[in-house]
Amino acid sequence: MRDKQQKFVEIAEKRVNRLLKEIRLIGNLSNRNNYSYEADDISKIFGAIESDLRTTRKRFEVALASADKGFKLR
Repeated sequence: MRDKQQKFVEIAEKRVNRLLKEIRLIGNLSNRNNYSYEADDISKIFGAIESDLRTTRKRFEVALASADKGFKLR
């Protein structure tokens, strides 16, 4: 069981750090000297990000909820 936890921590740290770097790179797109965009473009970008984030969070919540219930035949 400990190996699974260690593997989770190792992979989660790598993936979250990579994601945070990519989010900062998206932030660089806000520079109006280099890019032109409309409010609708920004809404679409953040709508997509927020939608995927909600979906991913829900996957964790479902996994935790199903692990708590367990199974008993009698």
